Amino acid sequence: MKKNLLTKMLTLTAGVLASASMAVQAADYPSKPVNLVVGYSAGGATDRVARIIARELTSQTGQPFIVENRPGANSNIAAAYVAGQQPDGYTIFVGSVANTISRSLYSNLQYDLLKDLKPIVLLTTISNILVVHPDLPVNSVKEYIEYAKANPGKLMCASSGVGSSIHLSCELFKMQTGTDILHIPYKGSAPAVADLVGGQVDSMFDNLPSAIPQVRGGKLKALAVTANEPVPFAPGVPTVIESGVKGFEVSSWFGLYAPAGTPQAIIDKLNADVNKALTSPSVIQAYEEAGFMMPAKPNSVADLANKTQVEVDKWQAVIESANLKMD
Repeated sequence: MKKNLLTKMLTLTAGVLASASMAVQAADYPSKPVNLVVGYSAGGATDRVARIIARELTSQTGQPFIVENRPGANSNIAAAYVAGQQPDGYTIFVGSVANTISRSLYSNLQYDLLKDLKPIVLLTTISNILVVHPDLPVNSVKEYIEYAKANPGKLMCASSGVGSSIHLSCELFKMQTGTDILHIPYKGSAPAVADLVGGQVDSMFDNLPSAIPQVRGGKLKALAVTANEPVPFAPGVPTVIESGVKGFEVSSWFGLYAPAGTPQAIIDKLNADVNKALTSPSVIQAYEEAGFMMPAKPNSVADLANKTQVEVDKWQAVIESANLKMD
């Protein structure tokens, strides 16, 4: 009896000490540089939002938040890398809708989004935008469809990588319009846009923040946004739905994830720090200039966890319907 009581007391004491230790860790966090790992090359939407937030968190906490680009396999290389790091809050993954797509698309992922990574906070939600090279003889979605049907397999649609929302926007469009469009994957949005501007590819359903500067500069033509309603950052550009493709809607989003096992106190601290950063005038201005939408409030850990699960389920259905699969 005394032995059982002693065991219970020791267990309780250990639990209290562990909780106290985590509280101290969170209070001191961050005490050294934090790496924000981006799974794409510099210049794309994921990289841009990461750098905006990193600058503000560096200023806010006094510790460097460093953006580390590890492009490849539609950010799955970066995700697997972060999932295998120490769960101490100093290596964070900048995830996106692409990772919820990849969970069903790839058969041999080296990580499980729902088990190996822990949601922290949503950074932004954005629309994609269908843009074409100025020399392509189309000025609307209707003309784009007609051109694709007149040139089956010849019209090219670039993307930031297989399984990205940019890729799946194209696949969904092909399904709903009965068109044969050639998908050309890149290692990130920036090199894909560069080739689109250069005329090496014809079109792209890019994240709006990456493409809109080229549209404003007259280097690309905007045909439609993929959101279900017009986007203030692209005035005068209709939605794909308004352009005649019923039910077509795709939104990209970006959030922070930590390795599973990261103390909840650190997750909550990061969530609070990012929510504070999102109220900064410099971040608000940078978001407006880039075309990023502010997350709805409250922006809790549970909100991103729920969104992640909903998106996993949504894209699983699309991928199964399109019979898509990657090794």
